[in-house]
Amino acid sequence: MPRRTATMLASTLILIALLCAGVFITVPYSEMSPGPTVNTLGDHDGEPVLQISGRKTYATTGHLNMTTVRVTSADYRMNLVEAVYGWLAHDNKIVPHDTLYPDGKTEEQSTQENAEEFSQSQESAKVAALKELNIPVKSWVIVSTVVKGSPAEGRLHAGDVIKKVEGTAVKAPDDVAKLVTRHKPGEKVVFTVVPFKEQAAAEKANRTATETHDVTITTAKSADRGAARAIVGISAGTDHTFPFDIDIKLADVGGPSAGLMFALGIVDKLTPDNLTGGKFVAGTGTIDDGGTVGPIGGIEMKTVGAREKGAQYFLTPKDNCAAAAKDTPEGLTLVKVNTIDDAMSALKDIRSGRTADLPKCTAK
Repeated sequence: MPRRTATMLASTLILIALLCAGVFITVPYSEMSPGPTVNTLGDHDGEPVLQISGRKTYATTGHLNMTTVRVTSADYRMNLVEAVYGWLAHDNKIVPHDTLYPDGKTEEQSTQENAEEFSQSQESAKVAALKELNIPVKSWVIVSTVVKGSPAEGRLHAGDVIKKVEGTAVKAPDDVAKLVTRHKPGEKVVFTVVPFKEQAAAEKANRTATETHDVTITTAKSADRGAARAIVGISAGTDHTFPFDIDIKLADVGGPSAGLMFALGIVDKLTPDNLTGGKFVAGTGTIDDGGTVGPIGGIEMKTVGAREKGAQYFLTPKDNCAAAAKDTPEGLTLVKVNTIDDAMSALKDIRSGRTADLPKCTAK
């Protein structure tokens, strides 16, 4: 066999062997890619994304699209060939597996966490939207979760309303931890609460729950490294009563990053002004009850997905601006926002055609 032919054959066989090895060699990476984008003003799977009853609503036009990221599952093991292909692909991103699923988190745990975050984001979106419209919302501090095996287990329950801790009125979730940590591990703390069942019955009857109970709990030492800190084993959150019904219907979506776009969609449906002026606006960002917009993950994937669907403008959390601006899809304007007020102001400029006044993202 001629030397040249033998060399080519050997090279081909080596290449085939390497490719075969690459298929069977797994690597600790996961893939992120652009996911679906849904217009919060429109329908999804045959029903409106935002359904409001008990309050006058107005017709809307244009788009206020929430965006998503598609990721490989926690159980999926990527091979070397897939990782190399993903690194070379422009619209995908390969990240360490632990970035998406830290501490060995399972697919079931991740799905549950994303569902809880999505539910909380909906509540915060409703609160932020109604506050933007100066519509009163009743709020109170509740027990969100009780840690199994903690001092609070069996004493406090998820949904209990926390009125006081050691006689001091509780006005925000952070107050609970501050009041508990004034004590040393092993000391007793008295919680004044409205039990969940009583609160639920009061809400159903459209009345204020007044029956309270004092619950005494002996604190334990936190597992955190460093100085000893007293804990009871609960996390506190906020619950709300809205003056009319607002339902968000969107299945198979998780995480908190649609909060801003849900809030804007609610505002648009409750006001005669058309927020977009018929333009295609997409965006992302968490939102809290006060209307502050927070950063999210996968911003590069979301801008790509939005532009592929036709978005002209993308409302971008301030802290995501630099990353998003490094590789902005052609034809998409990135608009920097830090609060729902910023987003409302930007939408006013967009529908008025004053795009030169928009606070645009830069790569710096």
